[in-house]
Amino acid sequence: MTEKPLVRVVVPVFALALAAGVGLAFGVAALKRPPDLPVDTNPAPLAGHELCAAVVLVFPTGAEMQEATPFLRDDAKARRVFVDSPSVSLLAVPGTDLKAWAQELHARFRTAERVTVIDSDAAAAQLKLTAPPPKCPREGEY
Repeated sequence: MTEKPLVRVVVPVFALALAAGVGLAFGVAALKRPPDLPVDTNPAPLAGHELCAAVVLVFPTGAEMQEATPFLRDDAKARRVFVDSPSVSLLAVPGTDLKAWAQELHARFRTAERVTVIDSDAAAAQLKLTAPPPKCPREGEY
C-alpha cells in the first residue's frame, strides 16, 4: 500500500504545476500583445496619408458623403476617418475583417457608388510578386 501516499503527493503537485504553466502562458501573452492603437474618428483630410489597409466609400456627391460621415464616425469598427470629397476612407480597429465590414457598409449606405477594400498585403500575396511592397503596419497606413 505504498502507492496511496505517492498519489496524494503527485496529484496536487501536478495540478499546481499546471496552474503555474497556464498563468505563465497568459503573462507572456499579455507582455507580447501590442499596445492598443489610438482611436480618433474626427474626419481628417486624406492628403498626406498612404493607406494600405482600409475601406473606401465613394459617394455621388460631397453632400451625400457629408450626410454619411457622422454615422461612419460612430461606427465601432472605425479607428480613423479620412475624407477626400466625395469619398471617405476608414481605417479599422485591429481584428476587423475588412471585407465583411465593407459588405456591411455597402448594405447600410446604398447611395455609395462604390465600396472597396484596400489591402496591400492580400493583393501582394495574390499577385505573388517577386519583390512585394513593404508589409502594411497594423496602423493601416505607411
